Amino acid sequence: MLAKKVLRIINFVEQNPLCSSSVIHKKAIPEIGFASVKRILSKLVSENLIAKKGQGKGTKYLISPYYELFKPININKYYEKEIDERSIKKDFNFQLLETLNNCDLFTSEEIKKLDIFQKIFSKNIAQLTKQEYKKEFERLAIDLSWKSSQIEGNTYSLLETERLLKEKETASGKSKEEAIMLLNHKEVLDFILNNQDYLVPITISKIEDIHSMLIKELNVNRNIRIRRVGITGTNYSPLDNEYQIKEALAAMCKISNQKKSVFERSLLALLLISYIQPFIDGNKRTARIVSNAVLINEKYCPISFRTVDTVEYKKAMLLFYEQNNITAFKEIFINQYEFAVNTYF
Repeated sequence: MLAKKVLRIINFVEQNPLCSSSVIHKKAIPEIGFASVKRILSKLVSENLIAKKGQGKGTKYLISPYYELFKPININKYYEKEIDERSIKKDFNFQLLETLNNCDLFTSEEIKKLDIFQKIFSKNIAQLTKQEYKKEFERLAIDLSWKSSQIEGNTYSLLETERLLKEKETASGKSKEEAIMLLNHKEVLDFILNNQDYLVPITISKIEDIHSMLIKELNVNRNIRIRRVGITGTNYSPLDNEYQIKEALAAMCKISNQKKSVFERSLLALLLISYIQPFIDGNKRTARIVSNAVLINEKYCPISFRTVDTVEYKKAMLLFYEQNNITAFKEIFINQYEFAVNTYF
């Protein structure tokens, strides 16, 4: 959470665009030193919260065009309002795709942190045999299959999931569909492990293939949907036109494939497949698998999401739907990547 003094500077710049650093210091936060204000402004520019215009003494500051993506939002306070009380972006925002394409999704500090975790992971797997790596991947795959399914309402426990995926033993009192959902997750993760370059590059047809594997025998329509779909808990309405859905997916694929950062490509898949909602059902499951496939292909640590709170995950995703703000979900991504590196392999 940003410090109050930083928020005061952001709020002042938002209400008084194109002010100089000296004016910001004098009128927004005179109780701290001018050098401190300059450092805060520099940091806010690096984090895409504000932008600057001009050079040297003529430099002026204004809110960044990417501010909505990164602005601080108190998520608990946000959800104190009920669905119909929240002021949201109800329609799909095509401009959001362009915005995501033109900015860095992670700050330099966040990338540095993620890179440190990745170096630890690379060092760890360098010491593993192929068999040992496969065994560790299976452990992660069980956790991911369980958590990804739990987020979608599956009631299998982690231990029941392990018995099902290892011994094909179904749990008492659970539906056949719940078992199939879990088995499909494990099958597609095994496919990704054995075909690590399958999603290079990401294409619409390959996303459809992953979705088809995930919803096999679940009485869910395959392929891009041709009718409306609603999302529980929000008034955000995804696209309802098949051609526009394909257009949005194609743009997502292009943006993701062009990003140099593996972490950005993975996060984009996680967010945008969910936001576009290209299928009748199974969108977030597909997003989690595609996101992990990006990481696995580049020999980065996959993410199980095992310790993420299901409600917090949904809140962060709905915040992206309603406000196009990635801060809460990005925090989940970073924390879960750290957890995966420290837990598996």
